[in-house]
Amino acid sequence: MDDLKRYLVDEFVEDYQKGRLNRRDALKLIAGIVGAPVAARMLDANAQTPPAASFLKSAPASGSAFQVAPNDPSINAASVNFPFGDADLKGYLTKPARDGMFPIVLVCHEGRGLTRHIEDVTRRVAKAGYVGLAIDLLSREGGTDKNASDTIPALLAKAPPERHIKDFQAGLDAAKAQPFARRDRVGMTGFCFGGGVTWRVAAGIPELRAAVPFYGPPLPVDEVPRLKAAVLAIYAGKDERVNTDIPAIESAMQKNGKVFRKIIYLDVDHAFHNDTGDRFNAATAKAAWDETLAWFGKYLQA
Repeated sequence: MDDLKRYLVDEFVEDYQKGRLNRRDALKLIAGIVGAPVAARMLDANAQTPPAASFLKSAPASGSAFQVAPNDPSINAASVNFPFGDADLKGYLTKPARDGMFPIVLVCHEGRGLTRHIEDVTRRVAKAGYVGLAIDLLSREGGTDKNASDTIPALLAKAPPERHIKDFQAGLDAAKAQPFARRDRVGMTGFCFGGGVTWRVAAGIPELRAAVPFYGPPLPVDEVPRLKAAVLAIYAGKDERVNTDIPAIESAMQKNGKVFRKIIYLDVDHAFHNDTGDRFNAATAKAAWDETLAWFGKYLQA
């Protein structure tokens, strides 16, 4: 089991353990990745608090003040398709509405696919003065909108990490072909599962100058020497499962002379940046986004 697949499985076990998923929903999600017998054994080994509604079905939060509407006059935003081998990749492309050439920021979605929330984050990228491009990593499966929400994590897990890297390379090539894109200034951000993909793309695509993974599984330490990008890693203090990996990746980055900074926001939980979820924290989300833009400003705008 590769580490991105393990990350998704462990996330659902934790959500079951903490009562964010009931047994039926957790079993279905985990079984889609490892099979029903293994999923049942994993859940039986973990105590459960009183059942709660599945986070996949929870009512969305009211949102945040820094959302950017699709028709915001300061940006241009559209769904895009572009060929890559035998696939037709889907994505969401944004840019400032004004004339000029702008650095590129790739955006990777969570384990739920290319949702409206990730499209909004990509518009925020354009609002900040960048070409934003989110790739739908379920393009070969018809796209996020064509799949049931409770099947999406398994579909993502079944794809090898190398496929995700190649899809973002294809997306980057398409973005660089646009007349308004600065080909020599490329960064990336991603959230949860997408934070893990961001680490791997940063190692697999040497053109990336900056990366900001939010609370995702870090790069395997033996792959750290391949990194070229300056990495700002964002963590939540209550996210104990993810945070156990911090010492190893921090040590490996330092040992290999990589540019690395971590920020741990102590009083928030995993997925605090997602303003459509019940763990959203407005003040911390804004602080983390401000740090993200400052990092891109330092490494992409110079």
